[in-house]
Amino acid sequence: QIPKDPTQRWLRELAALSQQLQQVHPNVLAKILKQRTLYQNEEIVVIDKPYGLPVHGGPSIKNCIADVLPILAKMLENMKADPLHLCHRLDKETTGVMVLARSKEAAEKIRLLFKTRQVEKIYWAVVLGDPDPVEGIVEIPIVEKEVQSHQSHYKMTLAPNYRLRPEDGKVMKIRKNRSAESAVTRYRRLASASACSLLELQPITGVKHQIRVHLAYGLGCPILGDHKYSHWSKLAPQKLPELTLKRLKLEQSKARHLPLHLHAQQLRLPLGQPLDFVCKPPLFFQKTLRKLELDIPKD
Repeated sequence: QIPKDPTQRWLRELAALSQQLQQVHPNVLAKILKQRTLYQNEEIVVIDKPYGLPVHGGPSIKNCIADVLPILAKMLENMKADPLHLCHRLDKETTGVMVLARSKEAAEKIRLLFKTRQVEKIYWAVVLGDPDPVEGIVEIPIVEKEVQSHQSHYKMTLAPNYRLRPEDGKVMKIRKNRSAESAVTRYRRLASASACSLLELQPITGVKHQIRVHLAYGLGCPILGDHKYSHWSKLAPQKLPELTLKRLKLEQSKARHLPLHLHAQQLRLPLGQPLDFVCKPPLFFQKTLRKLELDIPKD
């Protein structure tokens, strides 16, 4: 049954986003990825990664990109194609530009470009609130920590090198956390409305969950639909401002259905001449922008 009420329909679509691709046959999934191919040459295949599809398998994961690479390679080429290779990863909930390699050698070459920070990546995110200042660089190391709460769980978090001295508020350097990785994210605000902002982000480093952690804990502007990094001590749905709920036509009790609004918008790969790939945000992301009246810049 498709609900007649548009609000109910929107909610149904959001709730189904993560499940959809877990229930299809691997051949169907490969076909979906084939339809989402943005570019291919003899070295690489670039796809537009859909929402809710993990790159790697795991205990409760039925479908992932890694498992269907051999099928996808055959669909793109001929029956004797070598399997494709992963060059980098995107979180399960992140959409957008993803590069696959046709050979082991090409994959190693591209992985090295990522590792040596020669690949330019630009993301878009809808966040709660307004970053202050509206553009800048967040440079705070990140470390994984266990959160002790009624449900113990692990999260990435900030491990700053400085803090304020309680007695006089002076800045002091603190001892470096040995296991923390340095993390740098550039950001600028593209639009703001409905107690939210649309940000353009450029991660200079590639630490796990870096953008999510820098936005939530560094700038105090968690990504819309990021239920993991909107609180520190508990796993609970994100609490949304009244105005945002009203514009999205959602009740707070249904906020848990909101997907993560983080999209890999653009990627520049220096392979011979630089290759530039741009990918429009998915439909749910575009709908959210419209509902929140966040105008996409036209340039």
